[in-house]
Amino acid sequence: MKRLSGWLALACVPAALAANNAPLPKDNVAEFVAQKLDVTTLPSSIRPKSQKSKKTFADYGYAMQQIDDKQELVEATSDGSQINLRILEQNDSGIYVCVRGPGQGADSGPIQRVLLLKLKTADGLLKGRESWKEFSGCPVLGGDGLDSSAGSYGG
Repeated sequence: MKRLSGWLALACVPAALAANNAPLPKDNVAEFVAQKLDVTTLPSSIRPKSQKSKKTFADYGYAMQQIDDKQELVEATSDGSQINLRILEQNDSGIYVCVRGPGQGADSGPIQRVLLLKLKTADGLLKGRESWKEFSGCPVLGGDGLDSSAGSYGG
């Protein structure tokens, strides 16, 4: 009987974990990411300097400019700073994006990372974490690889 209970518990865990994530849209994914991304979860070398109660691109004064039909967009401010986002893949676990931005140091070049974005609740914000998954169209550029405030995790 104990063995049956153990198997039952193991069978239910994936379903319970999957229920913690809200469904992601299938259309207009780039626009959804631009509106719902919690910018504070971007790697520290790419994101804007943290300001109290600001979380989204709109809060920081960025405006979305969709470049093409291939889910590529640029978030830019009036002072010319830009963060480029490109949707790489979407599946049940989240949305993989390529994020590219200028390095924060005067002598540093551009920085690029693959992030996995997840949405916990339908009215919440997308949270990003650096992903171990690699995409040929988004090689890691610049930085030391340890600049994400959230750290890396599998995904």
